[in-house]
Amino acid sequence: MSKFACQYCGESLSKDLIGLNKKILACSVEKFMCLLCLADFLGCSEEDLIVKIEDFKEQGCTLFK
Repeated sequence: MSKFACQYCGESLSKDLIGLNKKILACSVEKFMCLLCLADFLGCSEEDLIVKIEDFKEQGCTLFK
């Protein structure tokens, strides 16, 4: 179980979601959002964010290893 939880809804977060928060918001961010809350915050769909995670992984981004 992850020690990180969404700052808004409390959902447990995966390493990929923590990486996505850092990649999109800022590497120094210390409070994270789940997929649903992040999508709402950014005004996009959850599917858009899932695609971005896969794109970042394919690019070799170290936040997603």
